[in-house]
Amino acid sequence: MKKILSLFFIFGMLIVGGLRAFADDSAEALKFFNRYVNSANTYDPNLPNYYSPNAKIIRQVVKPDGGLANAYTDTATYVTQMKIGQATAKIRKYTNSYSNVKVQSLGNGKYKISSLRQPKGETYKLKTYMIVKKINGKWQIIEELMQTKEQIFLRYATETVK
Repeated sequence: MKKILSLFFIFGMLIVGGLRAFADDSAEALKFFNRYVNSANTYDPNLPNYYSPNAKIIRQVVKPDGGLANAYTDTATYVTQMKIGQATAKIRKYTNSYSNVKVQSLGNGKYKISSLRQPKGETYKLKTYMIVKKINGKWQIIEELMQTKEQIFLRYATETVK
């Protein structure tokens, strides 16, 4: 009987330890997201360092009729565009606020952080998510989808979403 109780105790400790590790990583992923938001809203020149060099970047264009189209780009192109956009954003004092932030474990150390993004001065909110993972001990974005109403991105769209 003692052996059975000992086994239950050991398994219980392993489960509690696993849940605690998940909670710690989930909380770390959320802290990373909050640092990213702060860096983006303060036009931090180190913002590109939040991204993995081979991140999957998706801009999902919300068309006037409500349809959706995806435009994909590589990290290097996105970082170049981001640096140009930051200068304009800083002049316009453009920022985003985020609500309904949720962190979900995808396994293998990956976390999906979903939220609604509201550009400053707008009444609408747009879906966004990022998938983050620790790479060499540092959290990085390995995939990001942000919806946009900027129709100019349609020229880069390669996929219509149903």
